[in-house]
Amino acid sequence: MNEAFFDKKEYKPLDRVDGRLKVTGAAKYSAEYALPNMAYGVLVGSRIAKGTIKSIDSKAAERAPGVLAVISHLNVIKIPGYAARGVHPSEPPTGGQPLRVFYDNKVYSNDQPIAIVVATSLEKAQYGASLVKVQYDQQEHQTDFEANAKNAVIAAAAKKNPKSPTADYDRGQTDAFETAPFRIEAEYVLPTEMHNPMELQAITAHWEADDRLTIYDKVQGTKTTQKTFAKEWDVPEQNVKVIATFVGGAFGNGLHSWPHESAAIIAAKQVKRPVKVVLTREQMFTMVGYRPRTWQKIQMGAAKDGKLVAINHHSIGQTSTYEEFTETTLMQTRMMYASPNVSTRYRLLPLNVATPIWMRGPGEATGAFALESAMDEMAHAIGMDPIEFRLANYTETDPDKNMPWSTKYMRECYEEGKKRIGWENRKLKPGSVRDGEWLVGYGMGTGTFGANRGPATVKAELDLEGNLVMHCAITDIGPGTATAMVQVASNTTGIAPEKITFHLGSSEFPNAGLQGGSSTVNSVGPAVQAACNALKEQLITMAAAKSGPDFGAAKPDDIMFEKGEIQLSGKSSAKLKLSDLFKQNNIQKIEATQESKPSENGKKYSMNAFSMHFAMVHVHPFTGQVRVKKIVCCADAGTIVSPKTAESQMIGGATGGIGMALTEDAVMDHRFGRYVTKDFGDYHVPVHADVPDIDVYFVNKPDLLADPVGSKGLGEIAIIGVAPAIANAVFNATGKRVRHLPITPDKLLGL
Repeated sequence: MNEAFFDKKEYKPLDRVDGRLKVTGAAKYSAEYALPNMAYGVLVGSRIAKGTIKSIDSKAAERAPGVLAVISHLNVIKIPGYAARGVHPSEPPTGGQPLRVFYDNKVYSNDQPIAIVVATSLEKAQYGASLVKVQYDQQEHQTDFEANAKNAVIAAAAKKNPKSPTADYDRGQTDAFETAPFRIEAEYVLPTEMHNPMELQAITAHWEADDRLTIYDKVQGTKTTQKTFAKEWDVPEQNVKVIATFVGGAFGNGLHSWPHESAAIIAAKQVKRPVKVVLTREQMFTMVGYRPRTWQKIQMGAAKDGKLVAINHHSIGQTSTYEEFTETTLMQTRMMYASPNVSTRYRLLPLNVATPIWMRGPGEATGAFALESAMDEMAHAIGMDPIEFRLANYTETDPDKNMPWSTKYMRECYEEGKKRIGWENRKLKPGSVRDGEWLVGYGMGTGTFGANRGPATVKAELDLEGNLVMHCAITDIGPGTATAMVQVASNTTGIAPEKITFHLGSSEFPNAGLQGGSSTVNSVGPAVQAACNALKEQLITMAAAKSGPDFGAAKPDDIMFEKGEIQLSGKSSAKLKLSDLFKQNNIQKIEATQESKPSENGKKYSMNAFSMHFAMVHVHPFTGQVRVKKIVCCADAGTIVSPKTAESQMIGGATGGIGMALTEDAVMDHRFGRYVTKDFGDYHVPVHADVPDIDVYFVNKPDLLADPVGSKGLGEIAIIGVAPAIANAVFNATGKRVRHLPITPDKLLGL
């Protein structure tokens, strides 16, 4: 471990460096770019869930004022990449083919884009779209999960690779559950949930030449999007420019490229002018992914002393009929607790719906609801405190990978969370605590997610006035990436944050991966650190040539910046004015571009971030109303480099967990294969009145085996474990176990 880390100044809370731009409206989002000669596209969606298009009558639309084109499979230009598989970014672990918009006359799901009307204004495009008449040969569709569950299949990835996270998994004896002294068996259902960030999905596409494309897009990865559309149009990658400087919230739906993006690019090519497409809120429910409906069954066995004997965890997740989307729903079951016998089975159910996509805490948030609810049920069956039960099965090493953890400080989370939530007030017998006419309950749930790190490159420039400017292609979907990177740079160099600028969100900047999977700080942060150290090495060389041996023997960790000077630690006399040094070398600035890659430690250690969420709820026994009165979130996420925005991340995750537990449910009318909850009036997300005091605690101990910054990521663990904590608290308050989310009053009536 690099002990020099602890000599650096502690990370302090910092206001968002882009906060002023956002609150004044100066920040420009993808729908706000106005290009000369702009046209507007509006998508026409299918009104059936399965079948073929018999005819499209677009004559009235084409004659409407301002309409430039009506594009469908009948007249679309050739898209070179449609002939090949895997044209979408990141190429997720799926079988089948991502939806190719306007490719043929087949309809796979309701509201599938089947045409785009392009006009000189948005209103004219909307009117034109209303005039398009479509006739179908309708076929019987299947959208009912429960009615079709028997048709679930093994994922293609699991068939190809027996070590895939979706493959059947056995550790120990597969029948150990049958002979366990204490057993519970239960089924859990998580409904379809929609991302619904504040900013609608939007793209402006501009062909600057026949082989040169610029898009202003709401994405979570500029480089992956660049690769996608370069491949789709068979042009060099450098000829595709992707701009996503600001993203108004995203929970995973920006990790994939969607039909509306391809439609806008096609339209811009055909009408030979820039085209903007902004989805409606209703289209956000049908065109850009969602958390898939998932059924889970857990069989859990334990001994009287609380030691787990066996866990069998089966799961069925929903996907589309043309593409297999998979999740790591069962991974937490394999490695969170010290059970000698574990079996998992993952299956997919193809239905006439659009393809799901990762949603914050993908897989693990779903799996944790079942696992952590079952742990609470087993603790109750034995008569143990749920925390004591978990501690009895605490793992000092990863039982799945059979490797030591890089770091794990969950015991500290248990103790701090108990104290902050008031766990001593909890009673083993449900319904024992009241506050007036309200029943009071306490619950908790744990979570984990991989400390994922990928390669990233940062370019840094330092001028003679001490201003540091950095560039990286990474995007920011809201957690405050630029703020975190400014703090890493300030910590590494000693330069004041107000003199540091971090530019992001352009594919023309140095390479970075997706903002997703809790990987940004621990991927880009080390590259920032490396670029800053490379600048310091240049300064050392320059200073040694002018100022003698003090600087000649220095290392990057030895020098810091303060008030326009560089100085050596421990030698107050060894200092130089930065401006003087630059003038002596006849330069205005220096620059360094550095790449940081994952180390070999991933082959020796299991690297995960961990969370623990505690909830106190009030439940009204006559109305079934649930009020979350307090949440405590404890995170073991390594170094917290941006405490202020990190706390906001945790609060946001907990808020999403409240929605998962109590309100969110995408309801479909199976007669038509169409969602009836397609706006915020019917699809309920938590509002201010639903969100209580959220107390956030960080262990804040670095994991320098994971990466040089010591961070492990917390975007996912912020939500993983929240829903079961609330569900377990509701049980503790009422004695009623709700296993089918959300927990609505009707499920609690008759207490």
